[in-house]
Formats: sequence, structure tokens, C-alpha cells
Amino acid sequence: MTDFPSFPPDEILAAAQASPGRRFLGMASLGLLGVMVIWIALSQSPAPEWRIFLLAMGAAALWMADRMRRATANRIELTEEALRDSDGTVIARIADIEAMDRGFFAFKPSNGFLLRTAHGQEANTWRPGLWWRVGRRIGVGGMTPGSQTKVMSEIIAAMLAKREIEAGRR
Repeated sequence: MTDFPSFPPDEILAAAQASPGRRFLGMASLGLLGVMVIWIALSQSPAPEWRIFLLAMGAAALWMADRMRRATANRIELTEEALRDSDGTVIARIADIEAMDRGFFAFKPSNGFLLRTAHGQEANTWRPGLWWRVGRRIGVGGMTPGSQTKVMSEIIAAMLAKREIEAGRR
């Protein structure tokens, strides 16, 4: 039987980062939407409640553009022990991953995959364009190129298969 190679725990096996073009297009779209909605609220004379609503929506779009700018400056890294953000945030420990879904009809980010962990995290987190976590479900992808997330998902699938084989030997 063939033994699987082992890597140092901190070695980066795969990485996924938002491409500059997608990053610019996403931030520019949200920023332009925010500016247009605020401009409509200030230049037209809608009812006061609509003006407040439009100003709030415009501010929310500008806030989202800034969150996306900050989030997509980082990258997702896969190591032997964890899937993490380049700022050090652990997205999921490999030992905690129960299943992965890359199917066409999966509720997953564009060009990405969905993980289900054994235990839910204490806080739901969202990094627009890169990843999100709600309870036990983690979505990876969005602005990342499909080629990078596909390699990452293939390595995770191999790690899960290795874990199943090793559990069968015991």
C-alpha cells in the first residue's frame, strides 16, 4: 500500500487570491451603485422616508465596497492542518471538516466550494469575495479564479480521503 506524503504543518499547499480585474470590477460596481443611489436621494425630491431609505442603501453599498476592498487584499491559504486567511484567521481545521460539496447545485460561492464542519464556530464571519462561515457551513470562493479553488478543493478531498483510509486501518 502506498503511503501518502506528509508536509510540514505550516507549509502552504495551495492558495487562492482575488484576481485584480474581478477585485476592481466588484469594488467599482458597488461604489458606483452607492454613489448613484446617494445622488438620486439628494438630487430628486422623494418623500422623506424614501430619501432616508436611499441614503441608507447608498451608504451600505459604499460600506460593502470598502469591506470587499479589505477582504480581497488577503488570500486563502491551505496548510496540512487548516484552511486559513492570510491575516491568520483560521477558517476551518482540516481535522474538523466532515464533507465538501463542489456540485453544480450546491449553495456555494462562484468558482468555489462548500465545506461542512463537525462543530460550528462561535461567530459567523463574512469576507466578501473570499469566504463566509455560517454555523457549520463554510463557503470558499467568489472573486477567486476557479483554477485556484479547484486545486485547493482537490487537495482537501485528498486529505479527507487519506483521513478515511487511515481511520479504516485502525
